[in-house]
Amino acid sequence: MDKYIIAIGGGEIRNKTTLKIDEYVADLAKMHAGDKRANALFFGTASHDSMPYFNSFRKTYTSVFDIKAEVGLLVYGEMDMNKIADKINAADCIYVGGGDTIYMIDLWKKKGVDKMLIDAYEQGKIICGLSAGAVCWFTDMYTDYEIMRGQSAAYSLHKGLGVIDGLITPHFNEREKDFTETFIKSDFTTAYCIDNDAAIVFKNGAPVKGLSSGGNAYILRKDGDDIKRCSIE
Repeated sequence: MDKYIIAIGGGEIRNKTTLKIDEYVADLAKMHAGDKRANALFFGTASHDSMPYFNSFRKTYTSVFDIKAEVGLLVYGEMDMNKIADKINAADCIYVGGGDTIYMIDLWKKKGVDKMLIDAYEQGKIICGLSAGAVCWFTDMYTDYEIMRGQSAAYSLHKGLGVIDGLITPHFNEREKDFTETFIKSDFTTAYCIDNDAAIVFKNGAPVKGLSSGGNAYILRKDGDDIKRCSIE
């Protein structure tokens, strides 16, 4: 079975700015579900289980696409891990929201949810995420972790879950100058860069398609002292 990760660079699901991308994700979820009604599971760990965020997700995926929306709550202990495992097993699509990337990854690892989600990916469940939920799957991420904590005024590189090999940044339209300078100084030779309201579809670990709901997605490559930027269509 093919394995998918749809990495969304940013946007506001509440205001439906990513709706064209969400439609693509919903279609994949329905294909995975076959004859039954598709089920999408939302994790808002990075936003500390924000229920308004989940309600915005549900208003799009249920009201617009007729997909059953469930939520996985990890932050405040409302759900035990058996219930979380049951929700993951029942899901056709798992959507991970934005927020504090490192907090999310650390909590997932503490509770063992990282392994559950990676297993779900390996089983062919559709994985989708926005911002923190997009970049966490990669070996290397460009994040605002230290900015959020008041530790620095600069973005920084951190390790992700390693499902897909490569360096990635969300919100590229907001971070282009800073990220490009960091990329030039790094040992990386390629990087995935995704604007708000844009996404890259990774199929079996490789980028196969760009999606736009207003933004664009790119691959940066080093060519000697030059940087080449290629759009992903």
